[in-house]
Amino acid sequence: MDRAVPERIIALIPAFNEETKIGHVVRKIPKEIVDEILVINDGSTDATPREAEGEGAKVYHHEKRRGIGAAIRSGIDYAVANGYDIIVVMAGNDKDNPAEIPRLLEPILKEGYDYVQGSRYLKGGKFGKMPLHRKITTRVYPFLVRFVTGFWATDATNGFRAYKTHIFQDKRINIHQSWLDEPLEYYLHLAVLKLNYNVKEVPVTKLYPSNVSYGKYTKVKPFIGWWKRLKPLMYFMNPFAK
Repeated sequence: MDRAVPERIIALIPAFNEETKIGHVVRKIPKEIVDEILVINDGSTDATPREAEGEGAKVYHHEKRRGIGAAIRSGIDYAVANGYDIIVVMAGNDKDNPAEIPRLLEPILKEGYDYVQGSRYLKGGKFGKMPLHRKITTRVYPFLVRFVTGFWATDATNGFRAYKTHIFQDKRINIHQSWLDEPLEYYLHLAVLKLNYNVKEVPVTKLYPSNVSYGKYTKVKPFIGWWKRLKPLMYFMNPFAK
């Protein structure tokens, strides 16, 4: 990808106890494309921050665990305050493929899109093993997004995404609501669609290694976690939501 463009790009990686994984993630990010890597350490009790720093990432610390949404919010605030033009968000547990970052960036840099969602379900995307409940929820949730926004989503739960930072200057988008400490990503996805920003999906890989138990690759609890992720849908289905 041509890096002669003036846009400054930051990769945000929320992480809670991702020792042995976060280093692989940071190491594989294409440094010729991404100007800064910020790992938001969400109260980890293991060597996550030290491992990330050892691979060249800057680490922003939460003293105690606050939730993935709060971690991403801290990263967004940092990116906006430091003048970055594009934010890439990806998982800290090595499920995303950093080599695919250009797929997220090109629609923004070359086609004028504001927000790009990675999709494991588009042609060209792929994923590894998932338990049955995960297969069902990741397929059903996009249909709910279509119902609420009209956007023909194929994968609305994949955390591999890219945003133009000007989105966060829109006063209609309030990322600092306390209830978003967990489901901020889902709120943002719906808000950007509801406000008619230019949005595109691109195919990406979601890696679920076959030799590792699924429980070690996700911190989303099957029922409680998904209930929290439904709250933004209900928020935007409310005609009085602002």
